[in-house]
Amino acid sequence: MFLTDIKPGSKARILDTGSVSDMVRRRLIDLGIMEGSIINIKRILPFGGPFAIESGGQWIGIRRCEAKRIQVEAI
Repeated sequence: MFLTDIKPGSKARILDTGSVSDMVRRRLIDLGIMEGSIINIKRILPFGGPFAIESGGQWIGIRRCEAKRIQVEAI
């Protein structure tokens, strides 16, 4: 399952970020989002817009094309 399959308001655990670019993966790690992190999907903006996720009390926007590459499991 990928991040794009999760509904807003749901929680998920990140399983794999190996498919995203190195720059995006590095940025996510800098923000504390890595394999095993629990995230909450706050909003999904319409018309192909980004995903707003919360992790550790901070909100982060992730492009939809990157969200399609992040593997998660629903909690």
